[in-house]
Amino acid sequence: MAEEMPVWHGTTILSVRKGGKVAIAGDGQVSLGPTVIKGTARKVRRIAGGSVIVGFAGATADAFALFERLEAKLEQYPGQLARASVEMAKEWRTDRYLRRLEAMMAVADATTSLTLTGVGDVLEPDDGLIGIGSGGGYALSAARALLPIEGMDAETIARRSVEIAAEICVYTNTNIIIESMDTA
Repeated sequence: MAEEMPVWHGTTILSVRKGGKVAIAGDGQVSLGPTVIKGTARKVRRIAGGSVIVGFAGATADAFALFERLEAKLEQYPGQLARASVEMAKEWRTDRYLRRLEAMMAVADATTSLTLTGVGDVLEPDDGLIGIGSGGGYALSAARALLPIEGMDAETIARRSVEIAAEICVYTNTNIIIESMDTA
């Protein structure tokens, strides 16, 4: 019987929109099977001259290829994150090379938050919260519980929610990177 290759696991990405801010937080752990390969990966970045925040879950090289594609679409459709995302998702589904990319993205600008997937989904959350990756569901649950608490801003909710996910998900750590911006 052939031995199976270990699977790349993990990440937790959370987007929170509250009180005039949007924040995307991501942990820094990269795992191969049961082994932590790196604890300080940067999975949250700004693109489009800093006007869009992107967090990714999945294979790193695939995510960078998708960042470049999304940035090209944003150059084609400046200030139109939803349209650029839909156009990129169409390419992602139909292009032979892109179709094989394994990643999910949470993207946000001053007005819009979206989840982008390799099956062509471009989803806007009803509550301003997005959770992706192996710990995304845990972080999303924590954020939903924290969202109505007065005095907790988007960044605080994002950080605490990813910390909670790290307590539960073995593929998530507490080396958290957060990018945020004011909303319209």
